[in-house]
Amino acid sequence: MPIANMITESSNPASSSIDILSTFDMLQVINNEDHKAAAAVQAVLPEIALAVDVISYAFQQGGRLVYCGAGTSGRLGILDASECPPTFGSDPQQVIGLIAGGHRAILNAVENAEDNEQAGQTDLENINFTKHDVLVGIAASGRTPYVLSAMSFAKSLQAKVISINCNPQSPMSDISDIDICAVVGPEVLSGSSRMKAGTAQKLILNMLSTGSMIKTGKVFGNLMVDVKASNAKLLERQKNIVIQAADCTTQQAEQALLESNNHCKTAIVMLLTGKNALQAETLLAEKNGYIRQAIQE
Repeated sequence: MPIANMITESSNPASSSIDILSTFDMLQVINNEDHKAAAAVQAVLPEIALAVDVISYAFQQGGRLVYCGAGTSGRLGILDASECPPTFGSDPQQVIGLIAGGHRAILNAVENAEDNEQAGQTDLENINFTKHDVLVGIAASGRTPYVLSAMSFAKSLQAKVISINCNPQSPMSDISDIDICAVVGPEVLSGSSRMKAGTAQKLILNMLSTGSMIKTGKVFGNLMVDVKASNAKLLERQKNIVIQAADCTTQQAEQALLESNNHCKTAIVMLLTGKNALQAETLLAEKNGYIRQAIQE
């Protein structure tokens, strides 16, 4: 796909005079355009839902979610992956972010790295990617060689492949099993896909990881019940979560957390069923960590 034909590279009439506007009017133009990112994501909710179902199924089978991107897209994938363990108490290897150019590219632009096709496959081989994992390729353009290579390799292993892009009928769309194409339109600054395209990608990634974690029992109501207490703030959050989930007193929450070795889910099941810590832990294990199924039992 020639760059001239890409929506993300085209000129935006709404911002054609942005360099001579007042500061407020300049920001108003940017804000107006940002609203379009959420609308573009709304239009692809059916595809996102399919992707969440695929990812959550992979999690239940012991598979991983792997994000792959270059530049802004790669950094967004790494950001989403890195926030899963503190939010959901997940294994750090359950959601992985790969970026063209490796660790150095997280903080410093390595612009030519995205053209290295072999690196896409190599990076997947280095993490022992298998057919049980799910690959999400992220690229606003839909044609980044590094990402395309990774996607093709994942397909050759018969793994599920999902694409997140912002240009219809892109090469990524042709490779993927599920194509999430959020058409945000031309950027305020022509070709600066870190803006609307990046915002849309971030919204989609939030949905993929959060939705998959919800569907695999990491959430009870709207509470992050698998959060691990690694600092004072999270210890306090655990206590508040138990109080809300079990409708109990502060003293009861503290005692249940003490007896369950600060395991939120176990403490909640203890308080809602009257079982001791070992019984609650066993019940949760039998129900694959789903609190609702455990308390119904």
